[in-house]
Amino acid sequence: MKGAWKIGEVLGIGIYVHFTFLLLVTWVAVSQYAVAGNLSAVWEALLFLFCLFTIIVLHELGHALAAKRFGIRTRDIVLLPIGGVARLERMPDNPWQELVVALAGPAVNVILALILYLFLSHYDPNWQLGHWSPVRGTFAGRLFGVNVVLALFNLLPAFPMDGGRVLRALLATQMDYVRATHWAAWVGQAMAILFGLAGLFTPNPMLLFIALFVWIGAAQEASMVELRWALGGIPVWRVMITEFHTLHPEDPLSKAGQYILAGYQHDFPVVDNGKVVGILTHTALLSGLSRLGETATVKEVMEQTFDTAEANEMVQMVFERLDPGSAPCIPVLRRGELVGLLTKENLGEFLLIQSALRKERA
Repeated sequence: MKGAWKIGEVLGIGIYVHFTFLLLVTWVAVSQYAVAGNLSAVWEALLFLFCLFTIIVLHELGHALAAKRFGIRTRDIVLLPIGGVARLERMPDNPWQELVVALAGPAVNVILALILYLFLSHYDPNWQLGHWSPVRGTFAGRLFGVNVVLALFNLLPAFPMDGGRVLRALLATQMDYVRATHWAAWVGQAMAILFGLAGLFTPNPMLLFIALFVWIGAAQEASMVELRWALGGIPVWRVMITEFHTLHPEDPLSKAGQYILAGYQHDFPVVDNGKVVGILTHTALLSGLSRLGETATVKEVMEQTFDTAEANEMVQMVFERLDPGSAPCIPVLRRGELVGLLTKENLGEFLLIQSALRKERA
């Protein structure tokens, strides 16, 4: 994700922090100092914030491990001011598998809450279950409250939050996946309106951010699912670009610049001895030109980690691997030989052409 820094890796999954997270850290530190007037209170607040986001990482790892059980890889986990996001390669097509993946995150919070409950019951004689709070009480008591709130809040049917995915999975057992997604998205956007109203009439501006995230996320996911299902049963060779330029690792960056100015191509497969060894993305090219100049070679700035697709694969599956941030194009191979390129742009054009043809036939 753009604007995010990698801070570690757990079970082969990169953990990233978005730059906006620093705004939250600054706000917590400043507001705590304004209230308490001493640095010890600020350090305690920052330690609690660190523990809170450690819990969120564990929540997201719950999703990631459940997805791994069904053969689905997690690209990374990104921490944002409003929480965390585990970016799975795709959601399971089986509704019951999606149900397991969606419930795995809140299940982690339930387990953590149970552990903290046992700890508090044995070591804090003043703690009472009926008076728990995520903002008042002892440090451990507040962490218990945080886990309870996260478990309950994430189970609200606000698609694409966990509860919304649970709703979609249950609906998908009774109707097709696209209709189930649209119903879940409508419910999610209704919940977003409620979050927004609550944020306006209560002193909790965070609810406004959550409302915006849910509204946009629900709309985007519904569109993505509709697009993915529209591509079902179509092989990559029918959609791929077959007229394209390639580059050699020793070519100067100026050559790629000339190709861009002469045509429509922005990303280039890098081929050496008939084998694809890298991808020169448009972003990497511009960065290389500004840092190293046009005489720098392609191999100095090309991406060496990239996905490929087989010409006979279904577009529906390959589409999940297209990410404008990291994989704007995918080289298409047939028996190891480069035969085409797949991009979101040409997928969109293919769908527009098919839609126009269907209208003409009608």
